[in-house]
Amino acid sequence: IAADASGRILVADRDAHQILIFSREGSLLQALGLRHAPRWREPFNHPTRAAVAPGGEIFVADGYGNARVHRFAADGRYLCGFGELGAGPGQFMTPHTILVDRDGRLLIADRENDRVQVFARDGGWLSEWRELCRPMDICQRADGVLLVTDQVPSVTAFAPDGRRIDRGRPSPNGAHGIAVGPDGAIYLAEIAPTSVTKLTPVAR
Repeated sequence: IAADASGRILVADRDAHQILIFSREGSLLQALGLRHAPRWREPFNHPTRAAVAPGGEIFVADGYGNARVHRFAADGRYLCGFGELGAGPGQFMTPHTILVDRDGRLLIADRENDRVQVFARDGGWLSEWRELCRPMDICQRADGVLLVTDQVPSVTAFAPDGRRIDRGRPSPNGAHGIAVGPDGAIYLAEIAPTSVTKLTPVAR
């Protein structure tokens, strides 16, 4: 699930092969992809996450069946896709989540390749961040720091240029999702057992 600046809610309906777009009140506004119709390389084959860029463009990590990222116009028109199976630059082995950061870059947790890949919005490869163990989700704090959760389980903090600046194990289970609230609290959507953990900032 993701929300954009206009208040729309984007849900990856994974096993129905769609991205569903709702109003904040829960009304279905639009559906991307063909329901119950998985497609090889085309949208979608068990999509994992959607993200919205400034201006409304939608990017989707199509990660459990495909190894692709798809780009849509703000009105839902399909523009292009990029990526293929593999371990090289621009290749994926389960693109598990996607984030459009404050610099307009695409950050993609390439889970089974143990890395985060960084792309320009046109799909051009920029860099990769390694020393991760099955990264699952990414969020960005108000100060620009990127937080990546993985299956160690740990949360790693990266500067926007990719420098690792902190790392810790704040919960006993692997967080499948991570988000930061306006007060700086970190929320971890954990698995086994299913729960949400809230981490409150403390003064140092």
